[in-house]
Amino acid sequence: MRYLICLIALCWALPAAAMGPWQRDTCHLDVPCVLGDRSYHVKEPDDWDGTSPMPVLIHFHGWQRTGALPVQHQRISGATRRRGVLLIAPNGIRKTWNMWYPETEDVQFAADVLADVMARYPVDPDNILVSGYSYGSIMAWRVACDRGTDMNIRALLGISGTISLSEECPQAPEEARHVHGLKDNVLDFPLGPQGETDYPARLWRDRLGCDDTVADTRDWSVVDFLTLTRTEWADCTDGTRVTLDIHPGGHFIPHGWIGRQLDEVLGRTPTYP
Repeated sequence: MRYLICLIALCWALPAAAMGPWQRDTCHLDVPCVLGDRSYHVKEPDDWDGTSPMPVLIHFHGWQRTGALPVQHQRISGATRRRGVLLIAPNGIRKTWNMWYPETEDVQFAADVLADVMARYPVDPDNILVSGYSYGSIMAWRVACDRGTDMNIRALLGISGTISLSEECPQAPEEARHVHGLKDNVLDFPLGPQGETDYPARLWRDRLGCDDTVADTRDWSVVDFLTLTRTEWADCTDGTRVTLDIHPGGHFIPHGWIGRQLDEVLGRTPTYP
């Protein structure tokens, strides 16, 4: 499947570039791109030349929101537009997602959205990322669990929401990153059986073949009022990694978190914003 994705991207690169102005006029920001009876929103990066293949971040909105919010959200599109990343924000049916069980219609919708984006834009097939916040994070985990290999997902960026950590995912992203607040009272921090705070990383550590050796633990921040503690496991199959950031706060997208993950995944020097 990943070879098919690469072929689609190659075949559509020139037509997609040629239809750049048409794309902006028909669906951009709050005007959604129609896909059958569903839709999604798009935000192109700043200074895109109209032809170069772009990394893609598919971001799933939270409960009772729509894709119109992420493409105008400073902590989401504010990060992608400065880093050459094409932001895609699908719309859930009735402003939510069907993500509690494997292979729901929304999982197929996510795959269809990616295929449609590749038909409209020149896409870097080796840098396809999925993310989400709250219920949207659970949806992103679901897509990575069910279609991570088929969709060639480079990295999962989860924010304050996970699928059941007892699942055995048939597929996986190449890399998994997650952030969660210890005082989250909307989707509680998933502590381990003995209160372990590294438990949210367990599913992906097992699925990606990581041993129990912690490669790095450190505090970091981009704003003075919020410090995150990072734990990273890098001794995994195929040289991949699993990263967990925790913070003392509640249910929100931490300032600079998405931008920091994009910088690290794409091999850029971390900056803020």
